[in-house]
Amino acid sequence: MSEISDHLEVSTAAQFKALGHPLRHRLLFALGQEAATISQLAAALGTAKGNVAHHLGVLRDAGMVHVAETRQVRGGTEQYYRRSVRRFDFVGEGARASHAVSLQAVAAELETADDVPAFTVRNLRLTAEQAAELGATLDRMVGELEDAGAGESRYGVVVSVYRPRQPSSGTA
Repeated sequence: MSEISDHLEVSTAAQFKALGHPLRHRLLFALGQEAATISQLAAALGTAKGNVAHHLGVLRDAGMVHVAETRQVRGGTEQYYRRSVRRFDFVGEGARASHAVSLQAVAAELETADDVPAFTVRNLRLTAEQAAELGATLDRMVGELEDAGAGESRYGVVVSVYRPRQPSSGTA
C-alpha cells in the first residue's frame, strides 16, 4: 500500500468545493486510519454505494483520496481507497464555509456514535491572548496524540475556539 503525506493546506476554491458536502468529510474521517472499499464505506456510513462512489470520485479528483490497492475477487476488481494526507489544514477565504460543512459531518457522526466520552460546549469571556493561547494548546494536544494502532477503536476529535458574533450596541 502507498504511504500518505503528513498534511495538506486546503486553500484553493477547487479544494474547498471538493469539501463542500458533509458526506465527503465523513468519507475522509472513515479513511483516516485504514483503506476501505466502496462497499465497506457505504455500510459503515449507512448510504448507497453509488453515492459513496460519486463522492469518492470528487475527492479523488481533488487529490484528497487515492486508490491504495486493488484486489481480484470473484471475477472483479476491488479498489481500496485511502486518504492522501493525515491532516487537512483549512486556510484562506473558504475556510469558514468549510468549517460549517465539517461540523455538519461531525453532527451526523455524533447521531450514530457508539461512544461519546466527552462533549463540552462552553462560552466564557477571554482576552484575545487567552483565546489564542487556548487554541494553540488544544491544537498542540491533538496534534501530539499518537495513533494507538489498528486494533483500537476510531475516535473523532473536534477542537475549536471561536468568538461568536457580538450583538450590536445600538438602540432599537
